Amino acid sequence: MTDLTKSGAAVGEPARTGAAPETFLEVRDLKVHFPTDDGLVKSVDGLSFQLEKGKTLGIVGESGSGKSVTSLAIMGLHRLGNRGKNVRMSGEIWLDGKELVAASPDEVRRLRGRDMAMIFQDPLSAMHPYYTVGNQIVEAYRVHNDVDKKTARKRAVELLDRVGIPEPDKRVDSYPHEFSGGMRQRAMIAMALVNNPELLIADEPTTALDVTVQAQILDLIRDLQKEFGSAVIIITHDLGVVAEIADDILVMYGGRCVERGPVDKIFYEPSHPYTWGLLGSMPRIDRAQTERLIPVKGQPPSLINVPSGCAFNPRCPYADVPKGGITRTERPELREVGSRHFTACHLSQEDRSRIWTEEIAPKL
Repeated sequence: MTDLTKSGAAVGEPARTGAAPETFLEVRDLKVHFPTDDGLVKSVDGLSFQLEKGKTLGIVGESGSGKSVTSLAIMGLHRLGNRGKNVRMSGEIWLDGKELVAASPDEVRRLRGRDMAMIFQDPLSAMHPYYTVGNQIVEAYRVHNDVDKKTARKRAVELLDRVGIPEPDKRVDSYPHEFSGGMRQRAMIAMALVNNPELLIADEPTTALDVTVQAQILDLIRDLQKEFGSAVIIITHDLGVVAEIADDILVMYGGRCVERGPVDKIFYEPSHPYTWGLLGSMPRIDRAQTERLIPVKGQPPSLINVPSGCAFNPRCPYADVPKGGITRTERPELREVGSRHFTACHLSQEDRSRIWTEEIAPKL
């Protein structure tokens, strides 16, 4: 595993007053629930984190852990059209001193695309098939800038060139289906960055791309972040992606954060059994693999019927280590286990250190 030590963004417990001056994005006790005929789906259930400008936060977890729902909540996309009638949101989302949960849809719309932007997971479905790539970038630019079409088109060509699209002055008139997968993802990045947003959310930006194109996309996001000074959130289930690009990592399970901290702490001193499982299922390329990868047993929990106590307890091989069955009756809260390193687990510090040192680390 490569050297992951970096200066991390603050991910400590959120402040009780207004967002701190150095914090650009702050999420406090965010809950996103969806009423259904089968019951209440608690997709995000009390999530808090902070992010500074110029820093990258990686949010990881299995499918269904609440990662994408969190990003859509920040962007205000859950309340568009009829979808707003089927969501219950509470908590606070502070973006550069502006609170978004209580803001009107029009207020959030003015920020979306200008102050914050998103790279969606599937650019082919996210982009409109009827309009050219250039027209869609031009529209995104003109919504927030009082310019004519010629100026906006010049800006679109400039951005396509910046993200590495060959012959951008010609490809600006191409349709999404005429681009390869990697080119479509680059075009999505160009659209997201056309207004120089201060927050960029990338939801699985390398899914379905081959490994070479993945590396190119990650390098592009990293270079553009340095150029524009944006705060970046990378959402993925691939720990290898966040290892390369993130300053801090937030591990989600069952709609909640189970561990968060600087990237070197999460990779070299993880303290939650779920994080151990994610690391154990990740292949290593820096040495010979002598044993099979260790999968996380079982399935992610139903977000309608989340297990009592620790949501991970039905899959946790160490659920019986804490005495008194506390893992099945009491939900653990985030506790600080190191500098800016938090975990939600009933295991004692001694047990965690022993298990990691003797059982987990030697197998990774």
